[in-house]
Amino acid sequence: MVGRQLDEQIAGRFPVGQRLRVLDVGMGRGTQALRLARAGHRVTGLEQNPRMLAVAREALSGEPEGIRERMRIIEGDGRDTGVHFLPGSFDVVLCHGVLMYVDEPDPLLAGLARMLAPGGLLSLLVRNGDALAMRPGLSGNWDTALASFGTTACSPTPDSARAGGSPSPLGPGVRADRLATLTATLAGIGAPLHAWYGVRVFTDTAPDDAPLPADVERLLAAEERAGRTDPYRGVAALLHLCGVRG
Repeated sequence: MVGRQLDEQIAGRFPVGQRLRVLDVGMGRGTQALRLARAGHRVTGLEQNPRMLAVAREALSGEPEGIRERMRIIEGDGRDTGVHFLPGSFDVVLCHGVLMYVDEPDPLLAGLARMLAPGGLLSLLVRNGDALAMRPGLSGNWDTALASFGTTACSPTPDSARAGGSPSPLGPGVRADRLATLTATLAGIGAPLHAWYGVRVFTDTAPDDAPLPADVERLLAAEERAGRTDPYRGVAALLHLCGVRG
């Protein structure tokens, strides 16, 4: 779903066929990075987790030579982009499932915005701080639902948003972000919000290891429609925000 939304934003901002310079910060196992490299873009993946790095490198090693040449993987922290790259080095910067692990996200976001060329696209996937009570409430976990109001601290529930879609338990210290707060932050760092979507509106209560249903295309169609329609997108488990560098 995030890939579809990202492709929509890329198609709306860049000429058809343009080979973009993409930075994927916190790339995880490299799902989005590889997908974009296969589409012809030059992709740099930045990841600090050794296990995820190994998975991403193994996946890349199995790709054809042309794709391997278009993608590079760097071990590093997303807060240190200025150490690795010059300002304005990328047309698209992804930061998916990372902010929830960062106590103070503003410096990280400011650094990512500096990496963008003018007109570049910043894609963020975050936990929705305005809807933390939804999953426990729909599951009948009333104590957790009540505790989720008025906070951005996530309860320890399974989540598959971590960059690349790898399951990881949310434990103490994991946090969420509110749309209004991120909108203000993006405006302040010179990459104001251009579009936003909800992700996992209807499916957040499904187990992460549940098999795909037979009518998966209709499920995706419903999720896609809800993810761009008010008021449904506002209660999605995740938010996909796209800012554009001025």
